[in-house]
Amino acid sequence: MIQYIPAKTIVTKTKTSTWFGIDYNMNIYKGCCHGCIYCDSRSDCYRIQDFDQVRAKEDALRIIRDDLRRKVKKGVVGTGAMSDPYNPFEKELNLTRHSLELVDAFGFGAAIATKSTLLLRDADILECIRDHSPVLCKVTVTTMDEELACRIEPGAALPSRRMDLVSHLRARGIFAGILLMPVLPFLEDSQENILAIVRAARQAGARFIYPAFGMTLRDSQRDWYFRKLEELFPDRNLAIRYGKTYGNRYECHCTNAKQLWKCFSLACEQAGILYRMQDIICAYKRGYEQQNQQLSLFDI
Repeated sequence: MIQYIPAKTIVTKTKTSTWFGIDYNMNIYKGCCHGCIYCDSRSDCYRIQDFDQVRAKEDALRIIRDDLRRKVKKGVVGTGAMSDPYNPFEKELNLTRHSLELVDAFGFGAAIATKSTLLLRDADILECIRDHSPVLCKVTVTTMDEELACRIEPGAALPSRRMDLVSHLRARGIFAGILLMPVLPFLEDSQENILAIVRAARQAGARFIYPAFGMTLRDSQRDWYFRKLEELFPDRNLAIRYGKTYGNRYECHCTNAKQLWKCFSLACEQAGILYRMQDIICAYKRGYEQQNQQLSLFDI
């Protein structure tokens, strides 16, 4: 049974809209049960105790309704930044689904990040939102090696199923693509892995792939990650290798990041897949700019 935690507000203004053109963040749940060994949300700065336990925000739908009603400016509401909005509890609670219905009713756009195929359930609402505002679906895939994925993301859908999700969304005309992040140094940083993802994304009809060739490490999250590396890959001395390569750095770029970017960008160009942030934002918002300006005039 899920626990509920109090909240005063849920839909908050972003500090910048350069991240996929998102204007507002909406996190209905706290914590995540995917068990990804690399998750930055485990860091102390986020103050999430018992991170693997999913909790829902109490009276979330009323709070979201009131938050949206108070917004003077329409925009894109993003969800999935701190916890996956499609955790197993969502299947019955429908909090994400009903929140998207509110997003639709108040004339906002939606941007969703997930590793769950449950997203497809709400494609009908996304189609309604798309009639008046931009819609963006970001599905995280960092490897097509399903054995490796089961180790590092034990609670998430298999990569092949996530690619199927993208394919189904695209078949319904929804702007969807891949978040290729993080790319774990010494585990996923091969050209073979990157090109396999591009090939699978092309077959799925993905509109974009946005990469980060490396990962972040800090405080308790670093400790957690190193313990998991020792547990899952006991013969590879990966924690020691990370320590020697990166020390206590927060940003841990793949040592061959330049080579990976070169082969990745070339493969995306050949496949007709967008991979630069500004191009992705322009593509999924195309056709809505004038409409949003007109709506803003009425809001005034």
